[in-house]
Amino acid sequence: MHFFYIPDIDLDQPVLPEEEAKHAMKVLRMGIGSKLRITNGKGLMLNAEISETTSKSCKLTIIDSEQVPKPSPERWLAVAPTKNADRLEWLVEKATELGVTGIVPILCERSERKVQKTDRLEKIAIAALKQSQQAWLPQIPEPIVFQKFLDQGFKGNGYIAHCIEGHKRKLAQLYSFGESATVFIGPEGDFTPEEVKAALAKDCHPVSLGTNRLRTETAALFALTVLVTIDQI
Repeated sequence: MHFFYIPDIDLDQPVLPEEEAKHAMKVLRMGIGSKLRITNGKGLMLNAEISETTSKSCKLTIIDSEQVPKPSPERWLAVAPTKNADRLEWLVEKATELGVTGIVPILCERSERKVQKTDRLEKIAIAALKQSQQAWLPQIPEPIVFQKFLDQGFKGNGYIAHCIEGHKRKLAQLYSFGESATVFIGPEGDFTPEEVKAALAKDCHPVSLGTNRLRTETAALFALTVLVTIDQI
């Protein structure tokens, strides 16, 4: 069944927005009687069918609905934007498919990219949400300075992955089944010693993601995969 995202759907007069309607009719060849599944990205899931069409819209009849609880535990990635924007976009797509709660672009001392278009990232997350047919769209806030993000607080236990020598344990050894977590991944040049110290002062755990030196987006996806895997064992 084809899956659609309508963030502000009117349950009294449900319709597919113009762009989605054109895609449904012209690309997917859907018409009156075609069934589809819809989410608003905030837990609402609908089964519906097309009841009327025009050149620019599709009126719908709702068959049934369900409010899906917010996924628990929460899994957050706090990631420094990559120099190559395509790499962060790739991460957003894959992390959304894995069910990440949110991705926070953090601006670090060594960040080579200080500007990030979050509207572009949201579009990628929406496409991945539709592909994986989930009910909750990940949160992607505006970029925030690393220290400010630490000061305002983060979800669950914090884990900071860095390459500086010192005592670190593997993420899989520290993370416990069912706990909410935020994993911090630095820029291409890594976190500075001062940033690591600031994170530890906020009770973040220093972690290793293995012996290989990973790109930012690879490290973030690997860390998320560890959390998801442990919670599904």
